[in-house]
Amino acid sequence: MYIEQAFKGLHEWWRYIIGLVIIFCSWQIVGMFPLALAIVYKSFQTGESAMVSTIPEMMDLLGSNLFLFVMLISFAFGLLGVFATAKGLHKLPITNLTTARKKIDWKRFWFTFILWGAVSTVFIFVDYFLTPEDYLWNFKWQPFLILCAIAIVLIPLQTSFEEYFFRGYLMQGFGIIFKNKWLPLMITSVTFGLMHLANPEVEQLGYIIMVYYIGTGLFLGIITLMDDGLELALGFHAANNLFTALLVSADWTAFQTHSIFKDLSDPNEMGLMEIFVPVFVVFPILLFVFSKKYKWTDWKGKLLGKIEAPEPINNINLKNYDTEL
Repeated sequence: MYIEQAFKGLHEWWRYIIGLVIIFCSWQIVGMFPLALAIVYKSFQTGESAMVSTIPEMMDLLGSNLFLFVMLISFAFGLLGVFATAKGLHKLPITNLTTARKKIDWKRFWFTFILWGAVSTVFIFVDYFLTPEDYLWNFKWQPFLILCAIAIVLIPLQTSFEEYFFRGYLMQGFGIIFKNKWLPLMITSVTFGLMHLANPEVEQLGYIIMVYYIGTGLFLGIITLMDDGLELALGFHAANNLFTALLVSADWTAFQTHSIFKDLSDPNEMGLMEIFVPVFVVFPILLFVFSKKYKWTDWKGKLLGKIEAPEPINNINLKNYDTEL
């Protein structure tokens, strides 16, 4: 079982409190130094004010590729913080933070990465051919190649941080504390959604977009618990963000890149279908595909079951142990 892997390390509740502080500082303090330095340097160079706080303001000052680079660097530091906390504070191998299997199954990662990358690409091109007036051909060789170099290296680090932090560290920690699986699943799904509150999409589309963010977190949590590992979630999340960044962006989204297409549609005209269909149609279909491919069983036990600590070796009953020579 995936959550029970935490018992293979040091798992006292106070360690998770300290761990959260370490990870937050790695991500939001140390990791933000490159962004702050870039803003100060660019402001000094251009003579503009360094007092910028919103994503559009920072992007206007730095340019989309530089902003994407320094923004993603913070997640790389966050990922290092998660790994350092697991290894140093909890004495938990990264493999046990990743999966209940003996080793990380990269075939699972690549299957999901390729599957969702292909599906999301098809969705984008179908929409382009159906409503071409909503898209602008935005392709330029030099900035796109720079974007590819940044995105291919750093976006998987960004998505891996979110998976290792929410579906990994927090899921295992809450499971140890609450001794069940459903509460960690719900808490991590909601907190994952709330992390996106600062995204420009929320301001444009309203809080209804949280259905998509929380629903995505729930989907990723379910496949992690059912599959006893992060591999599927890591592959899905990396493909989702990477292909989106390369193929299409918009002026009102968090990822504003030198993508192939720019979405010109009015976000205020975005219907509930675009929010609800992925959560209530596409994700259930993917769950069905994964369940058949990986032969998932005992859904109730894996999603709603209790967490029980393994008995220490010194509690084994030695009464009937044969000591005769």
